Amino acid sequence: MSNPGTLKDVYADEMKDLWSANDQMARAVGTMAGKAHDPKLKQTLETSIKGINTHRDALKALLQEAGAEVAKEHCQGMEGLVREALKHTGDDAPKTEELLDAEIISQYQRMSHYGIAGFGTATAYAEALGMKDHVARLKAIVADIYKADEYASALGEKLAKAAAKG
Repeated sequence: MSNPGTLKDVYADEMKDLWSANDQMARAVGTMAGKAHDPKLKQTLETSIKGINTHRDALKALLQEAGAEVAKEHCQGMEGLVREALKHTGDDAPKTEELLDAEIISQYQRMSHYGIAGFGTATAYAEALGMKDHVARLKAIVADIYKADEYASALGEKLAKAAAKG
C-alpha cells in the first residue's frame, strides 16, 4: 500500500490486495483439488476456482471504473494462509482420505473467510464513496463466497463424521 490520501485510494488498494489474494487462493485450491478424494469436494474446489477467477475479473473492472491503476498488489495475508493450507495438505497432511479431505475443507474455508472479510470491507468503502453499482457487484461476490462456504461446511460435516468412524 502506498500511503493512500483518500478513502478512494484505500478502496483501490483493498481491491488490488484482493486481486492478489484471489490469484494466490486459486492456485492453492487447484493444488488441493488434485489431492481431494471425495468427488463432491473435488467438484466444489474446481467450481470455486472458476468463481475466484470471475471475482478477479470483477476486481479489475471495478479498479478501471474507479479510475485507479489496474494492477494487483501482493497480499501477504493470503500468502500466509496459502502457505498453511499447502503445509497441512502436503507433506504434513493426514494419511487417510477422509482426514485429508476434512483438512482440505478446513484450509479452503480459512482462505474463503479472508476473502469474505476483504470483499466486505471493499463493499463498505464503496458504500461510503457512494459507488452504488460497485456496492451491488461487491455484495454479489460476498454472497457467492458465503454460498460456497455454506456448502463446504455441510460437506465438511459429512466428511468429519466419516473420518470419526475410521
